[in-house]
Amino acid sequence: MFEAVGDILEYAARGSIIVITTNGSLTPKGRAIFGRGVARQAALRYPGLAEKLGRLLAEHGNHVFDLGNGIVTFPVEETPWSLPDLRIITRSAEELRLMADRAGWDLIVVPRPGCGGGGLLWKEVKPLLESSFDHRFLVINNQGAL
Repeated sequence: MFEAVGDILEYAARGSIIVITTNGSLTPKGRAIFGRGVARQAALRYPGLAEKLGRLLAEHGNHVFDLGNGIVTFPVEETPWSLPDLRIITRSAEELRLMADRAGWDLIVVPRPGCGGGGLLWKEVKPLLESSFDHRFLVINNQGAL
């Protein structure tokens, strides 16, 4: 696992896999709720993500999903109003690694899960990711917008 400071958009433009942190909540119409951060920016940039993720959440629960367009979800909490859960982050890291193995991805760019609007400290989250992430994973302290 590597770390960098930068704009996740730069990696999306290069064709890298971009991870967005998510929750497991749905609107009454079955759409996923993209509360803030990179996930919200992705939903604005790629119309239809909320509907697609909503269907996947309803069918399979709160897990890592490949949404297409190089966008992959990374659950950190159950609802947009709950605090990030270290157990969910740990599970998501393992699911993401397994997905990367199956798909043969070379570079997966992940924001610091739960550390932006979620309020977790990076020193608490980093060890959880290190046990699952290898040289293909770049954790970025995102200062730009998707």
